[in-house]
Amino acid sequence: MNEERLLKVIIAPHISEKGTMLADKFRQFIFKIENNATKIEVKKAIEFLFKVEVDSVQICNVKGKKKIFKQVPGRRKNWKKAYVTLKEGYDLEFIGAE
Repeated sequence: MNEERLLKVIIAPHISEKGTMLADKFRQFIFKIENNATKIEVKKAIEFLFKVEVDSVQICNVKGKKKIFKQVPGRRKNWKKAYVTLKEGYDLEFIGAE
């Protein structure tokens, strides 16, 4: 697989309370990914970028919310997220350690 494509698949980590709980209990991390990314691409990108071994990947499509701003209806963009479970003995740190 093309290294350039692997660098573009992962957009950003998705940090939330639920994500922190999953990371602590199950070594499962959430990432915002490209809308046309596949599970195999996400797995290879995580392994390439972070030098860890991935156990499984689940992908979820998130629908954009309908919003109204000054009586003008609008809609947020749809996006995709991936739940990545790491193998035993591997971990990711997003916040710099002291």
